[in-house]
Amino acid sequence: DQSRVAWILFSAFLGGLAWSFVGPARLATLGQIAPAGKLKPATIIFNLQVLLGFGLAPVIIGVVRSHAGWPTVFATGMGLFVASSLLLLGTQTHGSDRPRLGVAQELREGFAAVGANPLLAQLIVAAIVAYAMTGPMQILLPKLAREILGLSELQRGGYLGLMALALIAGGIAALLLGKHLHHGAAIFIGTISASLLFASLSHWSSAAASTTALGGMGLLGGMVISFVIAGIQGQAPDALRGRIMGMYSIISQVVPAASGVAAGALVRSTGVTSAIALAGVGLACVALLAALAMAQLRRMRT
Repeated sequence: DQSRVAWILFSAFLGGLAWSFVGPARLATLGQIAPAGKLKPATIIFNLQVLLGFGLAPVIIGVVRSHAGWPTVFATGMGLFVASSLLLLGTQTHGSDRPRLGVAQELREGFAAVGANPLLAQLIVAAIVAYAMTGPMQILLPKLAREILGLSELQRGGYLGLMALALIAGGIAALLLGKHLHHGAAIFIGTISASLLFASLSHWSSAAASTTALGGMGLLGGMVISFVIAGIQGQAPDALRGRIMGMYSIISQVVPAASGVAAGALVRSTGVTSAIALAGVGLACVALLAALAMAQLRRMRT
């Protein structure tokens, strides 16, 4: 009924509000506790854990819902929120000696720091482009699995959960190959290739072929996001790290939601397969234009 819908929406609002504090705080804390020489690898490992949770979520939701229903799904989510909060309590950090400024002034300082560093600004844009893919994935892949591939609920959970393994593999690849790959080229080539693999999902009616393409997309996506967030951490000045990582956290929340709304409108007007093809090709074109326009990021080696 309407009251239950209102409570669910209110809980989602509170969850987003809490994440706006916890998300950037974790990344800023990592900048304090990790040695400077190990900050990028530590950030990739951090992101690997985030990708693991993102990938496992559809599997856990599918299994819990099939055995115990939606109330248990919500209870599981609440329990995980509590557990993650308790794990942060013992973290030791140090405060800043800088005088407190007004919110507007602090925002201006953060944006000014990004604008003064072209590579940092381009990494922020790369994060926007990369996260724009996640909204269509979240909206369109379940419909593809159900309507085109004809998978059962548990099979759909496994199909979507494949992203967990692929994202983890991408994060591990970024960690192992980070010293040997040209990061800028890897970000652009990975984003374009992942977008085209996403578009190819509109072509496959075979679950095996679709799963292979999905795995390749997840592998590349995990590697790209790991390189992007590690690059932002490496470029962010210590005094403004919290604000800049706050921008990244906002991007990771707002961009998937906005692109998901766009994907929902697209699928209603064109159908699942056409929406996937258009979204994938469109994102590949955006990534290609970004690669041509962002010279500093193209030249970034590590």
